[in-house]
Amino acid sequence: MRSTRTLPAALLAAGAALTGVATAAPVAVADTPSPTASAGSAAPVTTSGTSFLTATTLAPGQDAVVAGSTGDYMYWAFGASAGQTDTVTVNVTLPQASDRHGPQTWTVDLFDGLRRRQACTAGPQSGTADQNTGTLALSCTLRQIRSWAEPWSGDPLPGSYYVRLSVTDVPQNDLGLATQVRVHVSGKGSADDAQPEGGSLKAPLVPPVNPGATGAPTAAATPGASAAPSPGGATVAVPAAVTSHWYTDLFSGWNDRWFWTLGGAALASLAGIGGYTLTRHPRGHRRTVERTVTRVVETERT
Repeated sequence: MRSTRTLPAALLAAGAALTGVATAAPVAVADTPSPTASAGSAAPVTTSGTSFLTATTLAPGQDAVVAGSTGDYMYWAFGASAGQTDTVTVNVTLPQASDRHGPQTWTVDLFDGLRRRQACTAGPQSGTADQNTGTLALSCTLRQIRSWAEPWSGDPLPGSYYVRLSVTDVPQNDLGLATQVRVHVSGKGSADDAQPEGGSLKAPLVPPVNPGATGAPTAAATPGASAAPSPGGATVAVPAAVTSHWYTDLFSGWNDRWFWTLGGAALASLAGIGGYTLTRHPRGHRRTVERTVTRVVETERT
């Protein structure tokens, strides 16, 4: 009888214990913090371009962490607005000292949208690392971006800018060794002297780089074109209708080549006839004069 009463009590105690574990587990999971990305930071890009046309675009606040090879040209692009003073910082992790055969010289260059090389106002633009040095730090600070400038001045204007990292001096045996590159672009805004002499620039000098895409024609660039809204809400330029006449097809396509060929043949024929006429008349006139003189002389003799 005593054992019969003890069994239900034991079952109740075991059920309470299981219920407590089941209810405590979700609380423990909820209290565990989940990792989140820091606000305002973008994931770094892991690629670089090999030319101006394939330059990798860096968004504001976005870095580039790229694994490359010694001797390769690396290109990045970023946008700059009027009043900014941008600084590009590059950290190069060189190959192991045991794999290298001498010092290496790296250089970072900045170009504007017209691919004009811009001067650096501060920072070591070029640096040389000996064989035992593991890292190399480079930087370049642009002049303040102006909203307007004279064409001959070469001042930096709003638009796209290119960063080029290259090795200018390296032993031949070290070409192709693996390297690690980190690029950071920081900008400091200021309205001082951003608009000299009251001038203004209506549009960026060069639009942002978008590798693999072509620029769509705009209404301002195409005379007589009208703008129409696209399904996404953007404005797309609609080219004006081309007017045709009865002679339009005669001077287009292969017909155009036939007209040029026939016209050239006719001009060549006329030139040949004119030249022959000019060279023939003097000779004929000379012969006529000689015959007349001969007849006069014979007449006098007789």
